[in-house]
Amino acid sequence: MRDNSIFKQGLKELNIELTETQLEQFEVYYDMLVEKNKVMNLTAITEYEDVLIKHFLDSLSIVKTEKAKKLLFSSCCLIDVGTGAGFPGIPLKIAFPKIKVTLMDALNKRINFLNEVISALDLKDIEAVHGRGEELARKDQYRERFDLAVSRAVAKLNSLSELCIPFVKVGGLFVPYKSGSIDEELEEGKNALYKLGGRSTHVVKFTVPLSDYERSLIVVEKKSNTPAQFPRAGGKVFNKPL
Repeated sequence: MRDNSIFKQGLKELNIELTETQLEQFEVYYDMLVEKNKVMNLTAITEYEDVLIKHFLDSLSIVKTEKAKKLLFSSCCLIDVGTGAGFPGIPLKIAFPKIKVTLMDALNKRINFLNEVISALDLKDIEAVHGRGEELARKDQYRERFDLAVSRAVAKLNSLSELCIPFVKVGGLFVPYKSGSIDEELEEGKNALYKLGGRSTHVVKFTVPLSDYERSLIVVEKKSNTPAQFPRAGGKVFNKPL
């Protein structure tokens, strides 16, 4: 067994308690991640402690937002848009097993990997869905069905909001993980939030436990239904952001 004391220390800083079974699930997830990474590009971060901090603890750090934390401790429905190798969705599912999780990604090879992880960890109430946000957000089974949408995808807030907010039910939250200074990006994204039915209530800024990595979580509340024309198709989300 590797020394995961640094992970336990970070969990303590986040006030998250895990069982030995949950800690073992994180170990298996790490092993599967680095093994699969040898044959496909999942992450540039592969060293054990780096993954514990920059992927696992970073994913779990959403508990620093009280409203999201409250949802996670209930049996909320969460969607992770552009999940990639499963961050933050799988760490959140491991730590908060009562939540229902949908992992969404546009690359089918990643979805296959995520399904392998879900099976190996024996996770319940979680699905990995292949597709683009512009398409899936227009389907009835996904549109405005989720209490919480999260994303660590690298995209500007105005574009990311158009991909994510249509999934959130009125009264729910969209919380994108951002790095560095986001004041200018937040100002640029206000118009998009308004058009999509969201309002930015506050930003939680902090350093990820046991690192010097600065993280900003934007807490967006869904105040009204997203108009039917959003999200737009044909690349407009990124080429012509709101």
